[in-house]
Amino acid sequence: MGAPQPAPSHSDPNPGSTAPPRSGQGTRPLNWFMLVAGVLLTALGLTLSAAGIFLAVAEASQRDGRYAYTQTEQLRSVGNAIITAPFTLNLDEDQAASSGAFDLEDLISVRVRATPVVQGQRVFLGMAPADAVDEYLRDVPHAVFGTDPWADGYGMDATDWSTRSDENGDVDEVPGTRVPGPPADERFWERSVTGSTQQTLNVDLRSGNWVIVVMNSDGSRPVWVDVQAGAHTELFGFANPATLIAGIVGLVLGIPLILLGAAGLGRDVEHRTAGVPPVSAVSGVSGADVTGRLTGPDPLRLTGHLDPGVSRALWLIKWALAIPHYIVLAVLGFAAVVVTVAAGLAILFTGRYPRSWFSFIVGAMRWHWRVGFYAYAALGTDRYPPFALGRADYPADLDVVYPERLSRGLVLVKWWLLVIPHLLIVGIITGSGAAAVDASTDNDGISVGFTLLGLLVLIAAIGLLFTGRYLPGLFALNVGLNRWVYRVASYVLLLRDEYPPFRLDQGPTEPAPAAEHATPAEYATPDGPADR
Repeated sequence: MGAPQPAPSHSDPNPGSTAPPRSGQGTRPLNWFMLVAGVLLTALGLTLSAAGIFLAVAEASQRDGRYAYTQTEQLRSVGNAIITAPFTLNLDEDQAASSGAFDLEDLISVRVRATPVVQGQRVFLGMAPADAVDEYLRDVPHAVFGTDPWADGYGMDATDWSTRSDENGDVDEVPGTRVPGPPADERFWERSVTGSTQQTLNVDLRSGNWVIVVMNSDGSRPVWVDVQAGAHTELFGFANPATLIAGIVGLVLGIPLILLGAAGLGRDVEHRTAGVPPVSAVSGVSGADVTGRLTGPDPLRLTGHLDPGVSRALWLIKWALAIPHYIVLAVLGFAAVVVTVAAGLAILFTGRYPRSWFSFIVGAMRWHWRVGFYAYAALGTDRYPPFALGRADYPADLDVVYPERLSRGLVLVKWWLLVIPHLLIVGIITGSGAAAVDASTDNDGISVGFTLLGLLVLIAAIGLLFTGRYLPGLFALNVGLNRWVYRVASYVLLLRDEYPPFRLDQGPTEPAPAAEHATPAEYATPDGPADR
């Protein structure tokens, strides 16, 4: 807020070079439309395809009238019964019958199995209205399996009974002193079965407030059974073909739109930056020769210049001000995954990264770095980031030297296997995965922690708030950590084959190439300059 405008050199580390365009915009709306539409269609296609595959597997598991059962759970109670929490069904059977609609039981059927653990013990399994079971088990010791059964006033005042079974299959007990009569003698059961082997109860799906009860057939204690619940439905067959076909159509339409949109945006970026010296040029030393061979310290060139007079308190709301950028970055990130996969296939067969896609990916990384530099990863400026993929007059910039050739075989392993050591370090820096530093744990077991970069940025923010100063050394360290992260990102995104260095290059600009500091003797041979 009120910070002076940075010098043009903020956008280009090469002193004396032509300043980049003031705006990296100029991309055609059609390319953005194709990209956004492609992302939406592909995301929908992936969701529907996954749902279709799930439905197909579920349908196959229930063919020929088979039921899909849960894992067996062993329940034990020292009381006379084990019951479920009351479950309420509110179905308008009369309206369904008059309209000719499917009855719920025509579409889905539910079963409960109970097997006595003690050999020879006869087990009773029944379903009945909750109020009838309440009266039958009043003052009878029993256990409840379900969720907060008394919250609706069943049996007694609302009490927070924990009803989840522990690792030994025990359930929480409800005390009582009365001994019930044999359950089969009662007349209120909607359905019931009794026997010394596995008993299967078909659950009626009708309106009402119901309870399922497991007891010994003579009403004795304790109760010890293995229980399973199963279901069979015809809905999978109705939904599956249409869902899977819709998902495939979404992918067939969406992925090409993403690739075409990204290629168009990449060409727009190239056109806007035509004739502008590459950001890899430092002090007149090119970042790559005509063959694409690297001559600088690293093919990724990341810069970030601290604006003087950064606001003391604007960082408190920058994260909110950048919300529009987050939406765009979500679209760009999704598209970048699709483009990277397609580019990997192109590299595998041709050894080249399509130039327009390369420019798009670099532009997406550049956009991401500018937003991070402004809002959360460095807090180095109060200037709002431009909505641009290309280079712009902004104190943060990023570029990657385009490689003329890439290894066909390396593309198969570098993005997931070779990069593992770096991913562990990046996890510590950014908190990816479970690498965040655990700061505290509240009573609910929720971990609260800081990442290394997040902690350093917070320290910088507090310093700004109370002193109005951003320590130069701290700023240089923050930019250096971001530089490490983006170098690894460029390797994972298949942009280059050079392995990221295990080196923390701090400061607002990239280190000068080694050629600047070498003596002539280091580069000379009896036959002329050495081929570096």
